[in-house]
Amino acid sequence: MIYLASQSPRRADLLRQIGVEYEVYISDIDERRLTSESPDAYVCRMAKTKARVALSEIVKTQDSCVVLAADTTIELDGDIIGKPADRSHCHCILQKLSGRQHQVLTAVALATTQRLEFRLTRNQVRFRNLTQGEIEAYCTTAEPMDKAGAYAIQGKAAVFVEQLEGSYSAVMGLPLFETAELLRNAAIEIF
Repeated sequence: MIYLASQSPRRADLLRQIGVEYEVYISDIDERRLTSESPDAYVCRMAKTKARVALSEIVKTQDSCVVLAADTTIELDGDIIGKPADRSHCHCILQKLSGRQHQVLTAVALATTQRLEFRLTRNQVRFRNLTQGEIEAYCTTAEPMDKAGAYAIQGKAAVFVEQLEGSYSAVMGLPLFETAELLRNAAIEIF
């Protein structure tokens, strides 16, 4: 049995897209960034911690299992741009991203009782210049409120993206190439 340690409907959709059956298992973890922790280190630590914690809880009732976890964050000028706290914060985030290139970092981790493997993807996304009206209109939708960087590339914000270098699925929250590689290493079939 494979468990997905994520509440994200986007990750669930992407995993279903490659034919993997799973159950969702959510653990409560501390997601605060450590002092002086780089964005790369942070996103990797989050994915690995989600996988490890879920595994440690599941194996209390099962002999073995596979846990898949992921984390996505936005990096701009060396800083992490998280999820917006409210509409005003959403507006500030999108204003920062307007007309600029940012990095989307997604780490995916797979844990079994024998090992933990992970992969990190770094993707470049450039937003076109956004008008204040566009930003305000987008912030009034529910879409950006639970998203790193205050946007969903697969949603309405697709019209903001001028250029993408890297993995579209990683920007959505689950890099399918790397995920499939980890699943194959754990003898989990896809398709």
